[in-house]
Amino acid sequence: MTATSSARAELQHPPSVTAAAAAATSPLSHNTGLSTPEFTPTTTTATANNHNANTSPERHFVIGTRKSQLAMVQAKEVQAALAKSHPTHTFTIHGMTTKGDKVLDTALSKIGSKSLFTKELEVALADGTVDIVVHSLKDLQTVLPNGMILGAVMTREDPRDALVLSQRAIAQGLTTIESLPPGSVVGSSSVRRIAQLKRRFPHITFLDVRGNLNTRLSKLDDPSGPYTALLLAYAGLHRLGWNNRISHVLPPTTILHAVGQGALGIECRAADAATLDILASLDHTETRLRCTAERAFMRFLEGGCSVPLGVWTEFDPETHALRIEGNVSKVDGSVEIKDEVAVTLDPSASHLAHLVAAEQLGERLAQALVDRGAREILDEIKRQRVVLVD
Repeated sequence: MTATSSARAELQHPPSVTAAAAAATSPLSHNTGLSTPEFTPTTTTATANNHNANTSPERHFVIGTRKSQLAMVQAKEVQAALAKSHPTHTFTIHGMTTKGDKVLDTALSKIGSKSLFTKELEVALADGTVDIVVHSLKDLQTVLPNGMILGAVMTREDPRDALVLSQRAIAQGLTTIESLPPGSVVGSSSVRRIAQLKRRFPHITFLDVRGNLNTRLSKLDDPSGPYTALLLAYAGLHRLGWNNRISHVLPPTTILHAVGQGALGIECRAADAATLDILASLDHTETRLRCTAERAFMRFLEGGCSVPLGVWTEFDPETHALRIEGNVSKVDGSVEIKDEVAVTLDPSASHLAHLVAAEQLGERLAQALVDRGAREILDEIKRQRVVLVD
């Protein structure tokens, strides 16, 4: 069953079905993580699981996250939003270390694990150690484990990539990636960024750099280090309050961003109606719509955060037009396959119908790229990967 046909299956649930019941029986919820506030319980059911934000008795929720500084800042953002919307409940944060935080000696493009930054968190979610998990949505695989669901997608920060120049480069008067002279060394852990920018700037040397933001910036600031600049997500720098480090924000005409970049995805157990209820207040309609199209594009291509897929989505609330542009590149930048598609949503249709249309749009774009040879590029990358064994 395709993701789209699975989405249609959800429409068969009567409106009285709770979020938990709908999620537990929907293939789409288990396989793609699609959740919608339409199935969030708002009235008391036969069980005592209703948790209205203002009238329900106090309950304690544990928020799972990675231990990095950025991950903690993001989790605290979610914690504050939940505490504001649901003052009768309490929320604490539980930090964890993932495989992706430990494996720093292998480039992401060479790693075969699709849950590099999420597996340990999802194990804790499954065994009840935590009630929700906060992800940078770009790190969350597009096929979730059985029993898990994407309970909310929060309002997106700017999804573009940013150039952070070294002090040496700034002193030389360099300001943008276009101004970098031949021989400049730009660090990035993203095969997507390197593949796209190698094609546009063949005179620049791109060098892998791993670690959290603090670690990467310290390598850039090392006077004896090789880096002229780093490529990082604008959203991460902004959330940490480090906008002063941003030298240039790259437009989509230069580079397409990662699927889900800039958005926070909140994962929970599909059968946990109370948690789905509180998360509904955090779900942002436009961000969910755009990220649904992006994730469907990646899912169709069986990609992940370590493959060179780029996207750019736009939604016009006046015309109800949803547009997605995407590309697949060879790692060396020698080939780029790129296209875009759009759909006009029916304003009288339900939110779930809009999400189904977004899924179809992402799949349509992926098929267009496959028809032009994208699958062969991705298959070659997979053959060169190092598969990590648990």
